[in-house]
Amino acid sequence: MDIRALAMGLAFAFIWASAFSSARIIVAAAPPLTALSLRFLISGLLGVGIALALGQSWRLTAAQWRATAVFGISQNALYLGLNFVAMQTLEASMAAIIASTMPLLVALFGWLAMGERVRPLGVAGLVVGFLGVAIIMGSRISQGVDLYGLGLCVMGVVALTAATLSVRGASSGGNVLMIVGLQMLMGAAALGLAAAVTGERLAFDWSWQLGAAFAYTTLFPGLIATLIWFLLVRRVGAVRAATFHFLSPFFGVSIAALLLGERLGTMDAAGVAVVMAGILAVQLSKQARVAGG
Repeated sequence: MDIRALAMGLAFAFIWASAFSSARIIVAAAPPLTALSLRFLISGLLGVGIALALGQSWRLTAAQWRATAVFGISQNALYLGLNFVAMQTLEASMAAIIASTMPLLVALFGWLAMGERVRPLGVAGLVVGFLGVAIIMGSRISQGVDLYGLGLCVMGVVALTAATLSVRGASSGGNVLMIVGLQMLMGAAALGLAAAVTGERLAFDWSWQLGAAFAYTTLFPGLIATLIWFLLVRRVGAVRAATFHFLSPFFGVSIAALLLGERLGTMDAAGVAVVMAGILAVQLSKQARVAGG
């Protein structure tokens, strides 16, 4: 892996993990589904507009349209929608930790439901990773974590896992920025509909903190991180790119502690370290499987 790919992976992991802290600021002052829908609308229009200016087309292949639809609904609407609602009562660090288990769930469901072969290192990584999650969960539940918010985050990461397993090759065939923009617009439409159906109150507590958090999450986690991810996958492949997910728990809890003042106890720190080790082992096992054929 070259220096450029390494820099892209680190940037993606940091920006992706930071989204939970900025989302926590947003949902404390704005209706979650409406705010997220507006974020995706702006990000999507920017992405499509820039893509058109660069000469990209929305004449996608069938596989790209399928991937765009699945990820637009599963990732942007279900996964992030459930997380935004959950973070009204759940800390950003907890949401980040749950979301970071996605590589573990992909490996587990691929193994159990799709018959994918998992090397011993991968099996050990799954055991260690979920042990780390259990350590954190046990610590947080004993301290009175909101179980409703926790359940929503778990449902969200399962939805994202299902989408990841069902769609391959979304970044092939070019038009990467156009695909990113169209995914955002699909998510915006689905979330706007959900906000209307649930009768969400359009009450915003405007402040510079809300404006800064909204602008950041619209441009960076919303558009730039997604684009970096697609470009990284094209550069090094999905398996190697996914290795950077092992940094997400560390970045997620660190940013939440520094920016929001969220607590980071000894058991939390230990659990995060164990989860990181498990994710890394699973991803290294996948690399070895690909290399070995």
